[in-house]
Amino acid sequence: MTTLTILQLITPRHFTKPNPCPQIHRPLLTNRRQTWRIYDGAKGFTSSPKGGAKRGNTSTNNENRSGGGGDDDDDKIPDVVWERMISRILFYVGVPLAIGFALLKGFDVVIENGLWDVPKWLPFLTTFITFGASALGIAYGSLSTSLNAAEEGSFLGFEQVQKNWVEMWKEEDGA
Repeated sequence: MTTLTILQLITPRHFTKPNPCPQIHRPLLTNRRQTWRIYDGAKGFTSSPKGGAKRGNTSTNNENRSGGGGDDDDDKIPDVVWERMISRILFYVGVPLAIGFALLKGFDVVIENGLWDVPKWLPFLTTFITFGASALGIAYGSLSTSLNAAEEGSFLGFEQVQKNWVEMWKEEDGA
């Protein structure tokens, strides 16, 4: 019993004194405006994105590249192709992901209502297939995009995958 009375007499310091950190940093956070920029031209291991080329920059001098020498033969992806690639990736990732979540919710409803005793392996298998297809959608979305800005390609992009796969694994002659 004496332990409880001693605990009442001792008050912790963090309850009696307010923390000064939020008062110090609050003016810094409210007055500071930060704009975010995406740098996609980084080739090396730099600590800041200053050396990376910005999207849409068509100059080929080495001061806009962070990798140094030998990068002058790399072509920039046009903005039209870049947007087409991102939309394809979002489609090929999003559709299997949505199907996987819908199947999991469907299995949940069926089990809760007692309509069917779903075997435990079936949700695992469907999750593995749909989420795995969603992960592969990143690669397929980028490979199925036509790299020519004037050519859009088909909806599924099978012919572009065949062209881009060969181009990706082609060895450089000058390397």
